[in-house]
Amino acid sequence: MTVIIWHNPRCSKSRQGLALIEEQGIEPTIVRYLEEPPSAEELDRVLNLMGKAPRDLMRRKESIYKELGLDDDNLTRSQLIVAMSENPKLIERPVVINGRRAALGRPPEAILEIF
Repeated sequence: MTVIIWHNPRCSKSRQGLALIEEQGIEPTIVRYLEEPPSAEELDRVLNLMGKAPRDLMRRKESIYKELGLDDDNLTRSQLIVAMSENPKLIERPVVINGRRAALGRPPEAILEIF
């Protein structure tokens, strides 16, 4: 089974998450999601694997969140997911996908729950 991490090397939590995976003897596929953003379909799939709503995976303190009006409660799940795909800076990290399971590494140790 391929383990995938949506990684930002400039983020300490993302680096810690990657280290935890590697400590398990796993060499994950590293996706630098800021450079290679996930599609809206992939984001939807991962959110479903996590059992989370889009805002649970959004960096709501980013200025672009307010600039795009993403705090509007009338926005649909699809609209929020498209905004994340088009503006990957909004995606919280690290996200780890292990087959039919996925986790947000906040805290990094939460990743271990899917192994």
